[in-house]
Parts: sequence; structure tokens; C-alpha cells
Amino acid sequence: MTQDVIGEALVRAFADEDLTARITGPTTIGISVPDVGDLSTDIGEWRAHAGRVAPADLPAFAADFVRGFARGIRKQLDRAQAAAAVDIESLLAAEALRVRIYPEAALAEPPGMRDALLTRTLAPGLVETVVVDRPDSIVPLNRADLGGRPEDQVFGAALHASLSREPHNAGTDEIWGVPITHIGETHRYIGSRVHVLRRFLGPAPYGALVSFPVPEYLIVHEIGGTHVIAAMEAMQALARTHVEKGENALTAQVYWWRPGAYEQLPEAQALAGGQVPDLRPVEIEVDHQEKSITPRTAETQELVDLWMRANA
Repeated sequence: MTQDVIGEALVRAFADEDLTARITGPTTIGISVPDVGDLSTDIGEWRAHAGRVAPADLPAFAADFVRGFARGIRKQLDRAQAAAAVDIESLLAAEALRVRIYPEAALAEPPGMRDALLTRTLAPGLVETVVVDRPDSIVPLNRADLGGRPEDQVFGAALHASLSREPHNAGTDEIWGVPITHIGETHRYIGSRVHVLRRFLGPAPYGALVSFPVPEYLIVHEIGGTHVIAAMEAMQALARTHVEKGENALTAQVYWWRPGAYEQLPEAQALAGGQVPDLRPVEIEVDHQEKSITPRTAETQELVDLWMRANA
């Protein structure tokens, strides 16, 4: 059997850091970490570099790798301990909670993570998450840290703080002949303003088209005099552009905001009542050469029919 000199050097380096390690595959190593459990990490790239290191320098090379790994683990433990040391009453009193929107896929792994965090569905494909807004980080709040407080109450407090303590800019411009309102700022909580869209719109009898392309940006078109097909096409193109160029993109999906029971409530009651605005995915495919329009959702057809009847 060929001796794995490189792997053995790495195992010894982990032992020097009081960590038990074992080679589990040609490019993987398993490490037992106290208070964490068994972890597995890829060492394929490190092995490739280690193969070019002189045998006499291999122990030091392995030690450097292990020290970096250990530092990363310690940072993760520190963050986990900080998150665990949550005093919900102090956070509420300090108005330190916020609501951040994530794409569903971002909370799908590891299994069980979404259930452990204080989350709820905002719209198909989007999840609202209560987070602790720290000076140097954003830490999702665990359901286990609610201390007996009702979830809806905590969501309401986080929404109130997101709206009252975080700045925003809003303005309306014509883009491709379509009036579009931009709501934005540099923080990650702008999406919360979908809960108070009435502040930014007129009567909006048919609602509005809304998109959340990036955390710092919300784009809205009040459905009205502009042809709804042109409006959807412009909103889709603008949302795609922001997703392609922005960081931490959420979704290019456009939603039909349908004002209803939620918007009829007093604002404070709506924020703390456990409901969310009615947001339905809409999408059209326009073939200008064939002069054809294909609705991609049932709600899209419903919206087009509604607008056409009103503007016949």
C-alpha cells in the first residue's frame, strides 16, 4: 500500500490543533470539531499545491492550512454564539430587528434552516426573514429566540423598524414610455416597503406591477393609463437588468400587487397582523415579429383581460 505522506502530514497538523482528522477520500478530509460535530472539507486544491512542496517543508505547509481552517471554524462558532445570545426584549426595545427578503432557494440548504429561522412566505419564490441589524453584520433571528413573543408581533416590530428607522428615496421616471417608481437606498431592507405601497401610489384601482430585483431596490408601476402589455414588458426588462448587474440578486419575477383586505386595515394593524400583501407572479412573452403575446401565468391573463375591459 502506498503511504499517503501528504494526507498524514495534514492529519498530524490537525492533531497539533487538538482536532481529530481522518482522510475520507482522495480529495476530502473529515474533522471532528468539539461543540460542532463532524465536518468534511475538500482538500483537492491543497493536495495539488502540497505535491509541489519539498518534504521538509510539508509539515509547515500543512500547519498553515489547518490554522486557516481553525480560524474559520472559530469565527463561525463566535457568530453562532452571538446569534444564540439573543435577548429578544432588548432587541425589541432597541428597535434592532428588521425584515429582509430572500429568494426561497437561499434558505433551502441545509435542510431545516428555513424552519429554524423566523421566516414567512411573502410571495411565490420570496421569503421574509426577521434579522438582527448589527453594526457589522445582519444575523437572522431563530424561532427559538422569541422568548414567548408571538411570531406576528415580532414580525410587526421588525417591519415597523424597517420602515421608520431606515431611510429611502423614491421617484418616478418614464422608462420606455412607461412610468415606473423606483424606491431605493443602500441598506438591505427596502423590500419591506411593499407593505405600505399606498404611500407611493395613487388610487391604483387595478393594483400595480412590482419587482424586487435586489435587496436595495423596489420597482413599481401603477396600473392605469399605460397599456398593461407595454408596462409588463418594460418592468420585466428593467427587473432583468437589475438582476444581471446587481449584487445579491433576489429575482427578476414581476408580481401583480392586488390591493385588498391587507391594505384596508389600519397600517399598524396590518404590519402586526400576520398577513402579507397579495402578490401574484405575472409574465408575458412578446414576439414583435410575429405580433403575438403569450401570458405565462393565469394571473397574467386575468390582469390583461381586466385592463382590456376597463379600457375598451
